Amino acid sequence: MSAYPNATTTATATTDAESADPCCAAPLPVLGRDVTVPLVTGGEVTYAALDYAASAPALQRVWDDVAAYAPYYGSVHRGAGYLSQLSTDLFENSRLTVAEFLDCRDGDQVVFTRSTTDSLNLLAAAIPADCQVFVFETEHHASLLPWQDARVTYLNAPRTHAQAVATLERALAERDPYGPALVCVTGASNVTGELWPVKELAAAAHAHGARIVLDAAQLAPHHPVSVRELDVDWVAFSGHKLYAPFGSGVLAGRADWLQDADPYLAGGGASKKVARRADGGVDVEWHTTAARHEAGSPNVIGVYSIASACKALTEAGFDQLVARENHLIATVREGLAEVPEVKVLSLFGDHAPRVGVISFVVEGWNSSHFAAALSAEYGIGVRDGLFCAHPLVRTLLGSDPQSQGECGAPEAAPGEKSLNAIRVSFGAGTPDEHVERFVRAVKELVRDGARWKYRTEDGRCVPDRG
Repeated sequence: MSAYPNATTTATATTDAESADPCCAAPLPVLGRDVTVPLVTGGEVTYAALDYAASAPALQRVWDDVAAYAPYYGSVHRGAGYLSQLSTDLFENSRLTVAEFLDCRDGDQVVFTRSTTDSLNLLAAAIPADCQVFVFETEHHASLLPWQDARVTYLNAPRTHAQAVATLERALAERDPYGPALVCVTGASNVTGELWPVKELAAAAHAHGARIVLDAAQLAPHHPVSVRELDVDWVAFSGHKLYAPFGSGVLAGRADWLQDADPYLAGGGASKKVARRADGGVDVEWHTTAARHEAGSPNVIGVYSIASACKALTEAGFDQLVARENHLIATVREGLAEVPEVKVLSLFGDHAPRVGVISFVVEGWNSSHFAAALSAEYGIGVRDGLFCAHPLVRTLLGSDPQSQGECGAPEAAPGEKSLNAIRVSFGAGTPDEHVERFVRAVKELVRDGARWKYRTEDGRCVPDRG
């Protein structure tokens, strides 16, 4: 039953044939699937959104659920009125939905934040003062950078799963055995899409008395994430990558460090009791629940959208979603393999399991120029650059710059003007036609070159309309 009157929930139907063959199942309905964009060469084309790793489009189910709730929007934890009570119930039920989606343990807390970056900065602010942190150089900046006030050990990029585990075990064996320690690791790379051996890394961490936090920003939209099965201490992810782009994120896991830390933000909602002292100051009793780190009026729309997305993905069935995505991955990888000038970036090799995130470079092209041509001439949206994972991309590319082409890399450092890559990413809402068009476009651009002139403007490669 819905938490508010007149609400509707749009389920995604599949035919018997689709159910029988997951690879042929229809993509989940998303907003923007019928948007057309102009081409610089003339005419319009349906936009192929292939930048899911940055922000995935909103699921139609999420949009419908939010629209149905919107007239009943009210303050959370603040009012006695009907809409306030209804919104509070919706907010707290969303917390339960996320805990179920992540298969959290009894006693785990689900804290709502703004994003994965916010979640990991919250945890960084909550770790004990003498905590040692271990993080691979391969991480996204959201999980690479928050720990700089702690004692951080940055680990070199591994080239196999076994090497990743061995590298971590070696580093943990050499640490101070009496202080707290934390390992931070991604579940799926935002650059290569490759899955990491999270369960094995968690076992290694715990064997050496350390805890582990999983950055699931790129994993949760593509694969089920079980806190219990992976045996991680915390997991963080963002709504905007989970088809819920309304500015919310999640940090879920063990409560003790969170309860012992000062509130992430001081203010209403985090405070349980505030009283003036005789000396003119104030005494504060802070909440020990998740509210301790959720000061201010919470983003109930964002939180509810995450819960809606969690339900939609669960109901669609991850087995079917993964099978269909693997079909799309094979289409892209097989197509790129037919172009000798294309080099796909990888840590673990061609046969490593991965999600729908693939980065590559093209011989004779600067990646910014190539990405601009895909957009302007084919209506295909990809990403170019270093993907907020600069150490990893530099490791994968080495020090040799690409050909300059007509446009340079945006905001590159001196001497590295053309050091960047192209990333194509997709997911549950991607039609087959989009990835097929992408493969055709890559082949045509490499074979025939761009049909338009391009120039650098404000650090970006754009069509020259002069």
